[in-house]
Amino acid sequence: MIDLLARHWVAGAVFMAAALLALAPLLAADWPLALLLIFLHSPGYMIHQVEEHTGDRFRSFVNRVMFGGREALTTGDVLWVNCGAVWGIDLAALYVAWIAGPGWALVAPYLMLVNAAGHIGPALRFRGYNPGLVTGIVLFIPLGLATALTIPATAAQHALGFGLSLLLHIIIAASAIRRARGAAPAKA
Repeated sequence: MIDLLARHWVAGAVFMAAALLALAPLLAADWPLALLLIFLHSPGYMIHQVEEHTGDRFRSFVNRVMFGGREALTTGDVLWVNCGAVWGIDLAALYVAWIAGPGWALVAPYLMLVNAAGHIGPALRFRGYNPGLVTGIVLFIPLGLATALTIPATAAQHALGFGLSLLLHIIIAASAIRRARGAAPAKA
C-alpha cells in the first residue's frame, strides 16, 4: 500500500487541487474571506507539491545536493510530511478557523511562508533552482502574506502560527540531518 501511495500521491494531488479549486467560487459566495483564504492553502500546497515532488525531484535534490549523496530524506519521510503533516495541518487549520476563529489558524499561511524561505535559501546558497522554488515564490509568498495580513489576529496568534510552522520545519530538518549523519555517501 505504501508503494502504491509513493508512486501515485503526486498525481492524486493534481486532481485534489483541481477539485478543491473548482469548489472555491461556490465557497466564496457564502464564506467569509478569512475562511476562504485558509481553505485555499490546501490546493495551493498541492500545486506546490506537484512542482516539488514530480519524479521524486525534491527528495533526490536534497539527498544529492544538500547532503552530498547521503539518504537524508526517504520516500517515507516525503509521504509523511506531505500527505500526513501538511495536508493534515491545513485541514485542521480550516476547522480551527471555522470553530475558533481564523486568527487561530495562522499556521497555514506561516507554513507556506517558512517553506518558501526554505526554498529561497538553498537557491541562493547553491545558486540555482531547486524543486518547489517557483511555486514557493509565485504562490506561497503572495497567498501566505495576503492571509497573514488580512486575518485579524493578535500577536500571540501570529506567534503561535509562526512557531508551529517553524517547529515542523525544524523537526523535518533535524530528522534529515540525523539520518544523513548515519548514512554512507553514495558511491560515484
